[in-house]
Amino acid sequence: MATKTTTTKATKPATKKAAAKSHPLEGKKAPAFDAVDEKGEKVTLKSLLAGGNLVLYFYPKDMTPGCTTEACSFRDNTAAIKKAGAQVVGVSADSSASHQKFIAKYDLNFKLLADTDNKITKAYGVYQKKSLYGREFMGIVRSTFVIDKEGIVRKVFPKVKVTSHTEEVLEALKAIG
Repeated sequence: MATKTTTTKATKPATKKAAAKSHPLEGKKAPAFDAVDEKGEKVTLKSLLAGGNLVLYFYPKDMTPGCTTEACSFRDNTAAIKKAGAQVVGVSADSSASHQKFIAKYDLNFKLLADTDNKITKAYGVYQKKSLYGREFMGIVRSTFVIDKEGIVRKVFPKVKVTSHTEEVLEALKAIG
């Protein structure tokens, strides 16, 4: 009987772990893309990975409260992220001109990509049906992808809550090494 109890206790955590779903892209090659940054310059996933690991975060809209909080947190932690061997790049459907204003207003120190046709957001599965005040619409779900320098998605943070998110990202980068 003691053996049965031990076996039952040992299997419970494994069952809980197995029940936790990972994002479909986790452990797979990140979808390639090309876009323009805030300066209107062409950027590709390959060119970004040439600089090391990548924190690719998707956000709904420039200048909104949650997006500003998230961007400023990444800005304030850029040194720690660089020390962990990575760079941050944000993606939204806003234009390069909108990104320029956002960067200037909040002194952001990383690239923002203009995905005005939502090709990148769709490739990463973050362009989804959303609901606000009972109204349904398609939009970008705040999400972060930690991609290693080989182009493999190592960690996905879906439906991000901006509070303490940067710390979670730093932990994921430390796990990559």
